[in-house]
Amino acid sequence: MPEGDTIYRAARTLNRALAGKAVVRFETALAQLSRVDDDLPIAGRTVERVRSLGKHLLVEFSGDLVLRTHMRMNGSWHVYRPGERWQRPRAAMRVVVETADFQAVAFDVPVAEFRTGRELARDPAVARLGPDVLDPGFEAAEAVRRLKERATLGIGEALLDQRALAGIGNVFKSEVCFAERVHPFTPVSALEDEALLRLVRTARRFLAMNVLASSGGGMVTYAGMRRTTHRGDASARLWVYGRCGEPCRQCGERIVLERRGLDARSTYFCPRCQGDAGG
Repeated sequence: MPEGDTIYRAARTLNRALAGKAVVRFETALAQLSRVDDDLPIAGRTVERVRSLGKHLLVEFSGDLVLRTHMRMNGSWHVYRPGERWQRPRAAMRVVVETADFQAVAFDVPVAEFRTGRELARDPAVARLGPDVLDPGFEAAEAVRRLKERATLGIGEALLDQRALAGIGNVFKSEVCFAERVHPFTPVSALEDEALLRLVRTARRFLAMNVLASSGGGMVTYAGMRRTTHRGDASARLWVYGRCGEPCRQCGERIVLERRGLDARSTYFCPRCQGDAGG
């Protein structure tokens, strides 16, 4: 699933291509979007901006209309010049927003809906989100407070809860816990406020580091090479994620993979560097 850094980069690229431009064509394969377009045509409106909110991507049109999309596991947005050949089959197309200069195409997006600004503010999908890790006004103290409300959860699972803080996914969950030498299954209640604050700040630093990668123009994809180690070797870009059975880059112990929690998400950790789940 794309994480907050990926959605941020996608929104940034779409904003550069579309913001301030008039829509000359709107096409969709989704009935719920077609009904809105029939009543309130999208063509002729201006794209005011495109932004991310946690893992949600928001395309804001003139006339108080917002297209909210969520990529889930397989969705993606691409940007093309008019007439350029798409790199995905047309059958995978869900939305096309075209201006005189660019086509923005959403492929296999499972969640897409129109909302007014007021409706969006009340929509549970976004209204209940915690502080966005990549928001310039991010409030770390509020994120810590929300994590503490999830006292019985393991810290890894709590970091994934978008109602606590928005934008962290499975990769960064494991990487952040390793960087702070915290076992990912340690109950939140066993961690001091200062430890929680360090985890939150490290999460923000890791995601911010990964949005620095250039994404100017061209196709937007979600197969980027995330990096948390600062090492130059591309094969050494992550500390623990995806490295089950491989030696820890710090101590040499074998990295462990476990699946626990409500969704049994994959969690990677070093049993030596990160101790046990007792805190």
